[in-house]
Amino acid sequence: MEMNFLVIALTALIPLVVGFFWYNQKVFGTVWMAKTGMTQEKAKSMNMLKVFGLTYIMSFIIVFILHPIVIHQFGLMSLLVDEPGFNDPTSPVGQLFSDLMAKYGNNFRTFQHGALHGTITGLFLALPVITVNSLFEARGFKYIAITAGFWTVCMGIMGGVICALG
Repeated sequence: MEMNFLVIALTALIPLVVGFFWYNQKVFGTVWMAKTGMTQEKAKSMNMLKVFGLTYIMSFIIVFILHPIVIHQFGLMSLLVDEPGFNDPTSPVGQLFSDLMAKYGNNFRTFQHGALHGTITGLFLALPVITVNSLFEARGFKYIAITAGFWTVCMGIMGGVICALG
C-alpha cells in the first residue's frame, strides 16, 4: 500500500483554498477579524509568503495523519508490518496481506467515507484543541465556531480526497 504523493501535495492545498472563501469578508472574515483584533493594516504588514508557506507545510503534516485515519486498510497493514516475511510476497504473512488487500483493499475507499472520518477528526480533535486554547485566550464562542468550523470542513474535504484518490 503506497501513498500517492501528488494527491498528498494537492490535498495540502485545501486549507488555503477553503480559507480563501471561509475568511472572505462576505463570509466569516469580518467577524473573525473583529474577534482576533486583526485589521487590514496589520494584514498588509504580514509576510504572506511565510504565512502561506507555513500553512501549506502544516497542512501537509495534517494530510499525513489523516491518511491512516481515513483509510482503514492502514490498520491491517499496521497489524502485520512487523511480522517476519511481511515484505516478501511469497511468505505466509506476505501472501495473507496480498490476499486480504486483493479482497478488501477497496472497501470504504470513497470520498463520502473519507469525508465522514475527516469530519469526525475535525470534531473530535480540532474542535477540542481549538476550544481549550480559546478558553485560555479568553476568546468567545464565535471565534471557536469559526476556527473549529474551518478546520472541520477542511479535514472533511481532505479526508474525502485522501480516501478516494490517495
